[in-house]
Amino acid sequence: MARIDLDLAHAYRPNPKEDADYALLPLKMSFADGGAYALLGPSGCGKTTMLNIMSGLLVPSQGTVSFDGRDVTRATPQQRNIAQVFQFPVIYDTMTVAENLAFPLKNRKVPEAQIKQRVGQIAEMLEMSHQLDLRAAGLAADQKQKISLGRGLVRPDVSAVLFDEPLTVIDPHLKWQLRRKLKQIHHELKLTLIYVTHDQVEALTFAEQVVVMTRGKAVQMGSADALFERPAHTFVGHFIGSPGMNFLPVQVEGAQVRVGGTLLSGTPPAGASKLGIRPEYLALAGADDPGALPATVTQVQDIGTYFLVTCRAGEHLLKARLAPDADVPSAGQAVRLRVLGEHTCFYANEELVE
Repeated sequence: MARIDLDLAHAYRPNPKEDADYALLPLKMSFADGGAYALLGPSGCGKTTMLNIMSGLLVPSQGTVSFDGRDVTRATPQQRNIAQVFQFPVIYDTMTVAENLAFPLKNRKVPEAQIKQRVGQIAEMLEMSHQLDLRAAGLAADQKQKISLGRGLVRPDVSAVLFDEPLTVIDPHLKWQLRRKLKQIHHELKLTLIYVTHDQVEALTFAEQVVVMTRGKAVQMGSADALFERPAHTFVGHFIGSPGMNFLPVQVEGAQVRVGGTLLSGTPPAGASKLGIRPEYLALAGADDPGALPATVTQVQDIGTYFLVTCRAGEHLLKARLAPDADVPSAGQAVRLRVLGEHTCFYANEELVE
């Protein structure tokens, strides 16, 4: 296992001059030895580029990659001792499951007894012990991908295991099982795992720390709780959560906040130009609440475990998640929404103001 330090930028075109020319904007980032990380963001945001730079498949156009303080910027994946699991299964169809799992170890001339013990351990973790003697060619796509995962995990001395959206070909029920398995394997083997995905549920359930990316920029690294409660950037608030955070433009006037034509009492930070509040914390308020905004209900959706209430306040739509036993308003009803409170976040230039 290794600590990975990145201090770099990358552009696929020569002589980049503006942000749009970069696949990865300049960043400094560290991944601790034995940590479980996810790179999360929409397609084209730079996740796979960062992963391929860490693995050695790609050399950054600027800066360095270090493993445990050693510069490996131009080292090959083999020299870095990296395992990488790709989006689609990469296995040998003519080999059995056991032979596929053993292949990385045989290549390194590991003693046969150690190979058998390690293959048995990984197969048991992936619940494939009963399939070890089957040829890979006859297996379903999800079983083949489990072999790919096993091949990535089988080497005990690997610096890091990098996953590039490995559950794409897996059906939803098995995805949940494999996410749970990967988390269990991480706790047992203490490997450094870095996992690329565009699925927030996948990232937040698997990783201890999530790196949220957009347009080639890593905008926040944090735990699931930190990303939900205190998004460092409006993109994080929008991207994390279902639905995402509500945002309203504001003007701070001393100890008050002006939202549209309404003046609310609160403790806003100076310089804030926008407030954000999660639908989970957007509550209905009484007529005398000084931090509440008048609005009109436009839609009520019964999701089963909660009601999703959409309201219009001036030009802006706000969404609130209400419990099934709450006093749920009906469409067209005038309400007051508590937008100022302990869970309200304030932003300037899209970044959190503490």
